[in-house]
Amino acid sequence: MADAKPLSMPVGATGVLVLASGEILWGRGFGAEGDAVGEVCFHTAMTGYQEIMTDPSFAGQIINFTFPHIGNVGANPDDIEADDPHALGMIVRQDVTEPSNFRSTEHLDAWMAKHNRIGLSGIDTRALTRRIRLGGAPNGVIAHSKEGKFDLDALLEKARCWPGLEGMDLAVTVSCETHFGWEGGVWKLGAGYDTSRPETKRPQVVAIDYGSKRNIFRNLVQAGADVTVLPATATFEQVMAFNPDGFFLSNGPGDPAATGEYAVPVIRQLLETGKPLFGICLGHQLLGLAVGAETTKMFQGHRGANHPVKRLEDGAVEITSMNHGFAVERESLPANARETHVSLFDGSNAGIELTDRPAFSVQYHPEASPGPQDSLYLFERFVGMMA
Repeated sequence: MADAKPLSMPVGATGVLVLASGEILWGRGFGAEGDAVGEVCFHTAMTGYQEIMTDPSFAGQIINFTFPHIGNVGANPDDIEADDPHALGMIVRQDVTEPSNFRSTEHLDAWMAKHNRIGLSGIDTRALTRRIRLGGAPNGVIAHSKEGKFDLDALLEKARCWPGLEGMDLAVTVSCETHFGWEGGVWKLGAGYDTSRPETKRPQVVAIDYGSKRNIFRNLVQAGADVTVLPATATFEQVMAFNPDGFFLSNGPGDPAATGEYAVPVIRQLLETGKPLFGICLGHQLLGLAVGAETTKMFQGHRGANHPVKRLEDGAVEITSMNHGFAVERESLPANARETHVSLFDGSNAGIELTDRPAFSVQYHPEASPGPQDSLYLFERFVGMMA
C-alpha cells in the first residue's frame, strides 16, 4: 500500500484520505461533509469509540480504528468525555450499521454529522495500521463529499503544509475558559451518574484542565474528593485562592514542552507547597518537565485499551488505556524522581513519583477502566494522601 497512488477515483467513492506522502486511500464518507487535516494515528480499542472521539487528548488527530465494527452500538448522551468531539475524524473498515444497543439514542452517522466530524469507511484499516506502525504517524487530510468531488492537489498541499503536533500547544484550545465546581460521580447501570453529595467535609482538589476527560473528575469524586476545575493557564495565585488540599494535572493534547512554557512554572510552585499532586497523561509529562526531565515525541504512540503496564513496586501488571504520542525520557529523570511503572509493549516510562514531595503521575488513563478496575487505586491513593 505504501506505493499506491491511484490516478482515478473508484466508482461510488464519496470519501478519501490523502497522506502528506502522496498516498491516496478511497472509501465511503459518512458524518459531516468537508475536509480536516491532522495527524493520522491508530487506536486498538474494541469498545468506547464515542469516549475516544470526545477525548480532548485527540485534538489534531484523525483516528484509524483497528476494530472493524465501529458504530454498531450507536451513540448516546452519557458516553462522552466532553460536550463535542475533539478528534478530527474516524477511519473504519466496515460501513456503519444501524445501532443495536438498548442505550443507543442516535445513529453514529447522525452524531458525527451533528458535531461536524468526518467519517471514512471501506478502508483497509489493517494495511493503514501497518503503514503507521512501520513509518510513524503521518500527516493527512480526511475528506467527504456526497457527490464524490475532490480537489486532490489541494488536499495534498494541505496535508504537506500542516506543521504536525511537535511544538504545538493545543491545551489552550480545549481547556475550560473559567473555573467551575465539578459535581457527580461515576455511572451505574440503571441509575445513571451518581449525583448524591455527602454532607461530611471532603478534601478539596483543584484540577488544572489541559484537556481533561470528565470521568477523571467523576473518579476523584467517587474516591472522596471535592473538585474545582481551573483553565490550563491558571496562575499559582488563582489555584491557591481556592485553598486546595491537593492538585490534579489533567490529560490533554499537543506537545508537553509547548504547554510547559506556561504550565511548568506554576507546577513548580505547587510542588513547593508540599501538598499532594497527581498527574495523568499530559499531566504526567508536565510533572516530569517540572522536575527537570525531558519529553520526546514517540515514533509510535500508544493508543488503545489493552496496554499492559508493570508496577515496579511489586511486579503487578495493570491492563491500561493509553492515548499519548509523547513520553518522559527515563534517562533524564532527576535523582528525586523514581520510576514506578513501565510499558510492557516497548519498555517506555509509564509512571513516576517524587521522593521528596507527595507527588506522583502515570502516563496511562486509570479512569478509562479497561482492566476494568486495575488502576482505580490511584485515585484512592491521591485522596488518601490529602486526608
